[in-house]
Amino acid sequence: MLPLCFIFLVFIFMVLKLWKRSKIKDSPKNLPPAPWKLPLIGHLHLLMFSLPHHRLTELAKRHGSLMHLQLGELSHIVVSSPEASKEVMKTHDISFATRPYLLAAEIIGYNFSDIAFAPYGDYWRQLRKVCTLELLSMKRVQSFRSIREEQVSSLIRSIYSNTGLEINLGEMLCNSSYNITLRTAFAARCKQHDAFISITRKLLEAASGFSITDLFPSIKLLPMISGMRAKLERWHHDLDAMLETIIEEHRAGNANPEDSDDVTDDLVDVLLNLQHHGGLEFPLRTVNIKAVILDMLIAGTETSSTVVEWAMSEMIKNTRILEKAQAEVRQVYDRAGDVNESDLHELKYLKLVMKETLRLHPPVPLLLPRESRERCEINGYEIPAKTKVIVNAWAIGRDSNYWNEAERFYPERFIDSSVDYKGTNFEFIPFGAGRRICPGMSYGMAVVELSVAQLLYHFDWKLPNGMKNEDLDMTETFGATSRRKRDLRLIPIPFHPPSSIQ
Repeated sequence: MLPLCFIFLVFIFMVLKLWKRSKIKDSPKNLPPAPWKLPLIGHLHLLMFSLPHHRLTELAKRHGSLMHLQLGELSHIVVSSPEASKEVMKTHDISFATRPYLLAAEIIGYNFSDIAFAPYGDYWRQLRKVCTLELLSMKRVQSFRSIREEQVSSLIRSIYSNTGLEINLGEMLCNSSYNITLRTAFAARCKQHDAFISITRKLLEAASGFSITDLFPSIKLLPMISGMRAKLERWHHDLDAMLETIIEEHRAGNANPEDSDDVTDDLVDVLLNLQHHGGLEFPLRTVNIKAVILDMLIAGTETSSTVVEWAMSEMIKNTRILEKAQAEVRQVYDRAGDVNESDLHELKYLKLVMKETLRLHPPVPLLLPRESRERCEINGYEIPAKTKVIVNAWAIGRDSNYWNEAERFYPERFIDSSVDYKGTNFEFIPFGAGRRICPGMSYGMAVVELSVAQLLYHFDWKLPNGMKNEDLDMTETFGATSRRKRDLRLIPIPFHPPSSIQ
């Protein structure tokens, strides 16, 4: 890699040229309110040395829930209230239904062949239909129930083997989530399991947050001189080789079904069947299959484990809530002697806990960015075409105009409330809303609810080193998901030993 000082000098030189060029361009006269900005970098300095979703929330309180920011070369609007989010994701949803260009999305998603970042159009609509009707339908999610139950039971046995010892629950949850998603996608055919997870996590981390290469797109050399493109392409090449091997093994297995022990089709099987027999307008190529599978792995792993970790953190910190949730889980499952998905619907209070966790800790606090396809007007402000849109779900979930004691973890607020996270209540959008809502909600929540129920049924929990529950550090960090800054470390105390151990 080139010396950092040289890269910095080249970057400054190119930005100066762009700034001089931009001075002669006319800008819209009626943009939403904005803070004071600097030459060259715009408002980038306001996001330095702070968590972006926290800082944007503070700025919105001063400048409004529909706020304009110039980040590098690019014009952004930041949406921080239910009213403004409804304008973007319902009233003008079609105008904001596409995604901006991001270098990481281009490379990881096989040139935008995936569901998350494919541009709005006929191909995206087909892919969305495939996901909602074939890959992530309730029937398909239920078909993977045995995988979830087996993998979460494996997690419980692993925790039980560390009885009385301090464990890193956050890391164990993350590994369990990856195991579930890999089994769902590939059945038992992923031979390079650990390497696959390691590279996926590297790609996730590199793709998170605001990248300087995306904010100054006119500097064509920036991805190269920063080393970002080479790094992403190297990791993606390694992951692609593994995916190619897995898909070929599936093709061979499907050609000789008598040699396979699998009863349920995994996600690769479903996509290969659609490739050959789906009658799709846009035939699925192998790269499309790889892109969709990577979407599932990236979107369905760390998000789920992050929600479980925050739910456990909030309950540990609030002993009353922990005891109430545990009592419910144990009452429901004492009859069966173990936790299964069949009776999760009976856990009314636990579902309130999960809603409250998602309100305070949306796994992706700044929803995946959108981009305006055309000029439109919101609340009297002009939004030019190609404007990037940041929806701050974290701020919306803590809007005191909609939530009493908004910073308090209080699951009972959802009793007798019809407010849900499925995209129709704009004060509560942890998974987004509109055309670009996350299609994997049902899949993710099935993993989350089963995991939390198992943890509460089998163990009591205490903090290590004599720490008091109310002193648990709840500091966040910002990355691919909004995880705890420090992994949740707890001491498990068996209450109901796993059935395989009894």
